[in-house]
Amino acid sequence: MRRRGPTVPMHAMTILRFLSSALLCAACMAGSAHGGEAECIVPSKPGGAMDLTCKLARKALPEGPGDPRLRLSYMPGGIGAVAWHALVSQRRAEPDTLVAFSGGSLLNLAQGKFGKATADDVRWVAALGADYGMIAVRADAPWRSLGELVEAIRRDPQAVLIGVSGTIGSQDWMKMALLARLAGIDPKQLRFVALEGGGEGFTAMAGGHVQAISGDASEASLYAGPGKVRVLAVLSEKRLPGVLAKVPTAREQGYDLVWPVIRGVWMGPDVPDADYRRWVAAFERMQAAPGFARLREQAGLTPFSLTGEALTRYIKQAVTDYNRQARQFKLVRQH
Repeated sequence: MRRRGPTVPMHAMTILRFLSSALLCAACMAGSAHGGEAECIVPSKPGGAMDLTCKLARKALPEGPGDPRLRLSYMPGGIGAVAWHALVSQRRAEPDTLVAFSGGSLLNLAQGKFGKATADDVRWVAALGADYGMIAVRADAPWRSLGELVEAIRRDPQAVLIGVSGTIGSQDWMKMALLARLAGIDPKQLRFVALEGGGEGFTAMAGGHVQAISGDASEASLYAGPGKVRVLAVLSEKRLPGVLAKVPTAREQGYDLVWPVIRGVWMGPDVPDADYRRWVAAFERMQAAPGFARLREQAGLTPFSLTGEALTRYIKQAVTDYNRQARQFKLVRQH
């Protein structure tokens, strides 16, 4: 008879299996934190400027042996509110999850549209660049300048449907409201169609569902072209480089309206300091790399680079400034 080896008790086998699984899981987690797969959440539908932010990060971040690959996922809803609450309530400590944000996110915070959320609820990682607002119509529209569009709205505000990302109080709404006020038109007379993300706005305009769009220059750079979209004005201090170089500013056309839009990424509030610093350092290296300026311009962004604590200070001041501006239109929600 063959002698059997020592018998391992069943409870010991269970412990061994548990330890093996735990070690395997730990190895997976270590791989994720150092050279595995990271996630950049786009808090809107594909095709808008939030999408561009994550795509720029994926394209420009270093790709060394220890650097994680960045994949994109989409979490639209509430103009960023769904992604915000998902991370803050359920995914607070994920070390390799980034979320795109814009000036619109900060405006929502300033107005209380994320509930009781404040800028202190998350960790601000990096600003990748600055965008600017723009006003566009279809290429076959009768209006060839911002002044012509404004006059059409003045004659019959109900005849011009304006597509905006978000509802009353969103940054796209604010741009048109400020423009109307400069032209002596009551913003309450304007007709808006609320959409989810800039890409949806251009789709709605192509289908004839809206006649004009209040959006961002980075989005327009994707869609502008012969026979497609006519950008009437960019809301910047001076003309922008790249595809929109021939588009006049609103100021050039007699409307003193400038609307900058910061674009960047944040992380959950309980992300360990070491992981937060690791990502801040990665974005600092990215922005110092020789080819980053070209990639940023291709994404329709202009230079604006802040990271870590400096970015956090900027964000808090921006939310305060947006809050003051929103109060002029009585848009701030009281808690």
